[in-house]
Amino acid sequence: MISRRALLLTTALLAIAGEALAAEPFDEAAFAAAQAAGRPIVVEVTAPWCPICKAQRPLLKALSEQPRFKDLAVYEIDFDTQKALMRRFDARMQSTLIVFKGGQEIGRSVGETQGEWIESLVEKAL
Repeated sequence: MISRRALLLTTALLAIAGEALAAEPFDEAAFAAAQAAGRPIVVEVTAPWCPICKAQRPLLKALSEQPRFKDLAVYEIDFDTQKALMRRFDARMQSTLIVFKGGQEIGRSVGETQGEWIESLVEKAL
């Protein structure tokens, strides 16, 4: 049987891990270089107040740590402050994930928090 102390410690560690970021702030030069190199790319439209975004973050981090996703580039666009980038990518909501294979968009999702679905979307860019 799990002790209360172990349960609290596990909960605290999961909360900290949930805050870990896989994404870098969107940078035009880095994005263009990743596209030119043919890398798989995820553009994540997020907001600090968005609970769905907070659920997506550890899923993307876990994917980026898997060997088969070692070349994955994840760039973050802030929903509240980067409206020009949102227009450029035709993103209308926070919690939007846009997946590219090099220079071509190959899929997107809005509000998805199922790890298997996000993984299958990102796999299309490999």
